[in-house]
Amino acid sequence: MNAPVNVKPRGRQFFNNPGPTNIPDRILRAMDRPVMDFLAPEFLEIQRACMAGVKRILKTDQTLFVHASTGHGAWEAAVANLFSPGETVLVVETGYFSMGWKEMAETLGLKVETVPADWRKGVDIAKLAERLAEDKAHEIKAVLAVHNETATGMVLPLAEVRRALDEAKHPALLLSDTISSLGSMEYKMDAWGVDVTVGGSQKGLMMPTGMAITGVSAKAMEASRTSKMPKYYFNWQLMEARPPQRFIGTVPVHFFFGLQESIRMLEEEGLDAVFARHARLAEATRAAVRAWGANGKGPTLYGQTPERLSNSVTTVLMPEGVSSDGLRKAALERYNLSLGGGLGPLMGKVFRIGHLGDLNEPMLLGCLATTELAMKTAGVPFAPGGVDAAIDSLAGQA
Repeated sequence: MNAPVNVKPRGRQFFNNPGPTNIPDRILRAMDRPVMDFLAPEFLEIQRACMAGVKRILKTDQTLFVHASTGHGAWEAAVANLFSPGETVLVVETGYFSMGWKEMAETLGLKVETVPADWRKGVDIAKLAERLAEDKAHEIKAVLAVHNETATGMVLPLAEVRRALDEAKHPALLLSDTISSLGSMEYKMDAWGVDVTVGGSQKGLMMPTGMAITGVSAKAMEASRTSKMPKYYFNWQLMEARPPQRFIGTVPVHFFFGLQESIRMLEEEGLDAVFARHARLAEATRAAVRAWGANGKGPTLYGQTPERLSNSVTTVLMPEGVSSDGLRKAALERYNLSLGGGLGPLMGKVFRIGHLGDLNEPMLLGCLATTELAMKTAGVPFAPGGVDAAIDSLAGQA
C-alpha cells in the first residue's frame, strides 16, 4: 500500500545534512536552564573553561574570540580586522565556500586573486607556490583557504599551504575556515602556522547555529592594529579591550552552557578517538557509494583524489541526466531522512551525506539504508549492495 499523501513520517528524523548536525540530548539539557548574569563569577568560570577547551580542540595557544553569529560572521570579522580597502588577498579555490569567501572579500573592497582548481581533484599546491614566488613585492597580504570544503567533500592540506608560504619566504597571513572540520577532523592551528582560524558551533561541536569562533595569531593581531576597514561589532581591538567577556553587547550565555557540555563530550571520548570515529564512518560511507556505482550507472563519489576525501561529509555525484532533487524529496518526505543538496553549480547534480558530530554506526547505517530506499523510490539507477559494503567496512575496522 502506498503511503498516504501529505502525512508527516513518524519517528525521529535521521538528520544527515553536513551542518547543522544532530544536537545531543546532553547539550540540549545543558542549555535548558535559566539565564545567568554574564558578569557573575559562576558564568565567567564557565566562559574561561570554554575558551580553554576550544583552544585544546584547535591546538592553539593564540588569542580566541567568539562572536554571536554564523561562521560567515567570523569570515567577515577576519577580513575587516586584517586588511585595508584595495589590498590584495589570494583565495585557494576549493569549491562553493571558498568562492563565497572571495565574494565577501571583494564586496568589502579588497582585490582578490584566485588559485584555480578542479573541484573534483583539489588544488595543485605547486600552482599556489608558483604564484607566491612570483609576488616579489609581497602585494599579497594573505592566503584564504577552506580546510574542509563542505560543498565538495574535499580536504585542503593546510600544512602544504604553509610550506608553500615558507619556501617562498612570503610574509602573507594564512587564514583558514575550519567550520566543517572543527571537532571532527584533526586540526593543528599552531603547528600548521595558521594565523586566523574560523569555526562555527553547528557542526562538529554539535550545537545550534549561532556561535562563531576565531583563533588569531600574534602576527594577525599585530596586523589588525593597522587595518583601515570599517568595523564595530566585529572589531577585535574593541573586544580585546573588554575583558573578561570580550563581547560587544550581550553575551549569549546559553551558547556557553552548551559549549561547555560539548567540550566535555569530546574530551570524554578523547579527540583522537573522535577523529578515528569520523574516519571510520566516512570510509563506510564511501564504501557504500562505491558499491552503488559499481555497475557504471549509479551514483559515484564526487571527489576524485582519495587522500583528500573528507571525513565529515561525502558528496555523491548523480548519474548523468538524473537530478538529486527527487531522491532528496523522497528521502525527506517519505522516510524522514534529511540529506544535503548541491550548492552553486552542483545544485541538482549531487547530494551530500553528512557524517559528523553526534553519530554512530547504527545511525549511519540507517541513513545509508534509507538512501538506498529513497533511490529506489525516486527511480535512481544504482547497483545493490551499498549497505553490505558499509557493514563490511565497519566490521573490518572494528
